[in-house]
Amino acid sequence: MTEIAISRSTAWLAGVGLRPTRQRLTLASLLVGDGQDRHVTAEGLYDAASVAGEKVSLATVYNTLRAFCDAGLMREITVDGSKSYFDTNKTDHPHFYWEDTAELTDAPADQLDIRRLPNVPAGAQIASVDVVIRLRRS
Repeated sequence: MTEIAISRSTAWLAGVGLRPTRQRLTLASLLVGDGQDRHVTAEGLYDAASVAGEKVSLATVYNTLRAFCDAGLMREITVDGSKSYFDTNKTDHPHFYWEDTAELTDAPADQLDIRRLPNVPAGAQIASVDVVIRLRRS
């Protein structure tokens, strides 16, 4: 990890009061160390950590991603009801899901026009609206 990546990662965790453990710093560095937003799966992040020579278990990756989401650092986007992607860009924006590569990418938010949402049942409120546009290459 570079000093810049460590600094960014430490600040990212400190911003929400998460203790910077070795595992959290390692995974945070892979997620935000270069200043770019990413969409990752737990398995993909585990593989990236392994390639970087970092020793973390897949269970630790899952637990850390859950802690990051719970702290508001990331959000989870579920595709197909079972495949989860974790997005470091917390702004409201739609996604493209590329079926052939199982990749999730940002879609242009300024081109999305949702004029009205359905009324929610009594006693409920909308927590979020996730827009995932599934694509196939032609």
